[in-house]
Amino acid sequence: MISIRAAVDVDFPELLEIWRRSVETTHEFLTPEDIDAIEQDVATYLPQMSDLRVAEKDGQLAGFIAIENDTIEMLFVDAVMQGLGIGSALLSAVIEGRLAVRVDVNEQNPSGRKFYAAKGFVKIGRSEVDGEGRPFPILHLLKTQGFESTDNE
Repeated sequence: MISIRAAVDVDFPELLEIWRRSVETTHEFLTPEDIDAIEQDVATYLPQMSDLRVAEKDGQLAGFIAIENDTIEMLFVDAVMQGLGIGSALLSAVIEGRLAVRVDVNEQNPSGRKFYAAKGFVKIGRSEVDGEGRPFPILHLLKTQGFESTDNE
């Protein structure tokens, strides 16, 4: 069973480990040095998120999502738990009651692009660099209708 709850301070070290395992699995275009540098940014951002939720599966942290206003800032599922509906549960938890939700996804992350496309997100723009100015193209996505859960992750 998957449960969603608000993150608490003691979760941050484990969430950072989940982030790293997820990125190492899904972001093959990043070098280990890139990941190390980005990890420092994530460690800074996590405690600043006003709406950060975690998913637990069988009592174990499995993933997390952060949303600010109507923009998903982060959605990561532990590499060993991908494909179990955790990302869908997290997404459903933050989309409920919203008319539109935006998210940015790395263009070079096919699993992320596939996940969001399956959830009804459409491309509304593209940037050559990420939000920190690094040379990783970003796709800007938008979902404007109700969330329909699917088990395809």
